This record gives sequence, structure tokens and C-alpha cells, in this order.
Amino acid sequence: MSDRIRILSLSTVFPNPTEPGCGIFVSRRLEALASLPDGPEIKVLAPIQVMDYGNRRHRFWRARGVVRRRQQGPLDVRHPRWWYPPTSSILNPAFLFARLLPACLRLWWSGWRFDVIDAHFGHPEGVVAALLGMLFRRPFLITMRGNERDFARIGILRTWQQWAFGRAGRMIAVAEPLRKFAIGLGVPESNAVTIPNGVDSTVFRPLDRSACRARLGIAPEAKVLLSVGYLVEPKGHHDIVRALSRLRAAGRGAPVELVIAGGAGREGDFEPEIRRIIAETGMADRTRMTGAVSPDELVEWMNATDLFCLASYSEGWPNVVLEALACGTPVIAANVGGVPEMITAPDYGIIVPPRDAGALEQAIEQAFGRQWNRAKVAEWGRSRGWGQVAREVWAQVRAVVTPPSGPARA
Repeated sequence: MSDRIRILSLSTVFPNPTEPGCGIFVSRRLEALASLPDGPEIKVLAPIQVMDYGNRRHRFWRARGVVRRRQQGPLDVRHPRWWYPPTSSILNPAFLFARLLPACLRLWWSGWRFDVIDAHFGHPEGVVAALLGMLFRRPFLITMRGNERDFARIGILRTWQQWAFGRAGRMIAVAEPLRKFAIGLGVPESNAVTIPNGVDSTVFRPLDRSACRARLGIAPEAKVLLSVGYLVEPKGHHDIVRALSRLRAAGRGAPVELVIAGGAGREGDFEPEIRRIIAETGMADRTRMTGAVSPDELVEWMNATDLFCLASYSEGWPNVVLEALACGTPVIAANVGGVPEMITAPDYGIIVPPRDAGALEQAIEQAFGRQWNRAKVAEWGRSRGWGQVAREVWAQVRAVVTPPSGPARA
């Protein structure tokens, strides 16, 4: 039997063939972890919802076309199907546990006996990891990525998370506010650590800006602002549209073109409303919606544009901010999640209060009036890679797992 530690990872947002852009931050971390010289063996249970209640217009039957098992680099990825009642998030952990238990038992009976369970997000994966850990008598870790505070507003979900967090071998937060949230639920400070995400600097890097503009059809002299994310209301794309229209109407600064890159999200499809607001504000001639783009396309947009803007209402660790910085693109971002840990100095961008229209307008005007040192921005954005993240996570895993020679592998 191998002496490598065996990790069973749970994620409902792991990328799949029909949603290649979903949860890339999860796959990047796991791939880097499995690739460490002394790293673990990892199998991923990435359940696919049978029905997509929030995205009917594009893909109601989400599981269609997704294979049940595949290899992604060093990862053995399995996609069991699961179902839950619509608008019943309080039941999601129970339904997910019932669906994943048979998959775990098959792995166990086949001889692949995992040493630790690794859950991404506190709900529902964290609660399910706690139940599986109790059943299989294995330690588990939970990585909080941003939705935990939202679910904690519902009494029973707060109770479930508190129960699961208190039993976790380690709570990993991608941003400091999430670590403090876990401590507020009773997790000992010594058991909660902050490990921010990294950036893939082989993809997100400075490119020839003029060449990118030429390929994307952007005039050399144009002033361009980029917004990236699923087309859902909490991403605030429409707030940027309104801010630019007001600046244009007031004649404050040169006209700015807006590029919105993203497609419909699991939480819904806000695209028709965004397009309505674009037309209503007279911004149709200065707004381009690209739809969902691949990382290779996104890096060109980030290099071609002058500024990146994140107007989200809530985030954990918005990787897209770090990716923009890694390309040398300064950022205007709402003060949500880990943004203050990304934009640590005025040389990298401007932080504004979320949902503050006036502050957003002022920041856009100020940012376009500045001369930015894009090389300095890129140096900062590329300073934290996924290899470093993997090493930090690996240290936490080893701290909670009984060594392979011990009872856990007996």
C-alpha cells in the first residue's frame, strides 16, 4: 500500500466539460497540491446537479453531457449526480450526503481508504464532510470561500455550519474576514488559518498591449474599462454601466468604453436586465458584451484594457482581481472579501465601498486621470503562485492527518 496521504476532496463547483470556467480556483489548488514532490494522492468527488433551477434559459438539465469519471492532470475526478428540492438550501447537505455516501463506500471497499476529507465551501460541502468524517472516523478540513456568511443568515444553516466548523481538523479561509467569521462561530483561533488563493502566472501575464487591442478590435486611443464575472445581479455589472453613463452625461473625462466578459451563472441569468439598463442609459454604442471567455481570451482582454473594475456586492477571494493585477492592469474594486489583501497600496488600484454609486464614479474618473506603472502592478499581482498556496495547504493537511504508518492507515 502506498505511503502517500490520500485526500478525498469534495466540491460542487469543480470545473466540468460543460462548465470549464466554474471553480477554476479549486482545481488549480488541488492540481498544485497533487503535483508537490512529496504530495498526496487526490480523488475528487465533484457532484453535478441534475437540474439547474437558476439557469433555465441556457441549461436546465445541467448533468447532460458530463462524464461520470475522468482524469484531470494528476486528479481522479468523479461526477456523481445529485438532486435537491428547489429553494430548499436547508436540505442541500442532507441530499448531498445521501448521494455522496455510496460513492465514498465504493472507494473504501475497493481498497482506496482516504486519510482526510477536504471540503471546498462551508455549505453544503463542509457539513457533508463533517458527516462523512464522523462515519468513516477520518479528520476533515473545510475551506471557506465566501458563501458561508450568506448562509449563516439562515438560522438552521448557521447552526449546521457551526456544528461542522467546530469538528473540523482545520478551517482554511481564503481571506482574513472569513477567518474572523469562523472564530466568531466558536472555532479556536489556533484552528483557523488564512491561505489566500494564488494566480497562474503562466497564463495571466503582461502581453503586448497594442497587439491585444488590434486582435480584439479596440482602437489604440480608446479608453476601456473591463468588468468580468457571471451575469448575475450581485456582480454589479449594471452599476458600472450606470456610473459610466452618468460620467458621460456630466462630461467628466473622455468617454469610456465598457467591456463585460461573462455568461449566465448558477445563481441566475441577469443578462436581459443588464442589456435593458445599457439601452436605457444610452450606453449601447459604448458597451461590448463578450459572453463567457476562456482564460487565454481573458488574459488578452485584461492586457488590452486600461482598467479593471469589480463592483461585486459580496466575495470571498475574487481571483479575477489578482489575475488583472498580474497582467499589469490597475483595479477599481468594491471593499468585499479579500480585496484589501490584494490591493494593498494605491499603486495597484482603488478600493471603494460596495453599492456606493458616487464613490464608484469618482474612482473611475480618478483612475483614468492617473498614470499607472503597469510593470509594478504586474510584479505585485504575480507574486503569489499556486505552488506557494499548495505548500501552505499541505502543511495544514499533514498537521491534522495521522502519519501513514499510524493507526489511520492500519
